[in-house]
Amino acid sequence: EVRLVESGGGWVEPVGSLRLSCAASGFAGLHYCMAWFRQAPGMEREGVAWITASGLSTHYADSVKDRFTISRDKGANTLYLEMNSLKLEDTAIYYCAAALSPCIVGSSFTPNAWGQGTQVTVSS
Repeated sequence: EVRLVESGGGWVEPVGSLRLSCAASGFAGLHYCMAWFRQAPGMEREGVAWITASGLSTHYADSVKDRFTISRDKGANTLYLEMNSLKLEDTAIYYCAAALSPCIVGSSFTPNAWGQGTQVTVSS
């Protein structure tokens, strides 16, 4: 069973930075694409960044492009999200997700597993 555990959330002022991590286990030798989603209060969950199993291809939602960077350390089975120039509207619970490869990155990404989420609050 795939298990995903996020960390690194917290409070940050606007234009600040945060780095989220997601420790993955249970891949059992299979290859998984991974992604970060977020859900703001009263809003639907939305995908923000995706990365293929190889780590060679990434995709971003327009709202975070050029500010967020997704990466993965395959040896450590860890996914990262570097968030820069944070805005008030980035406030949300951020979730790590995994989908068995091959996968479709972007809006058609269908996760097989979710993490429990980590809160990111951008406020002055």
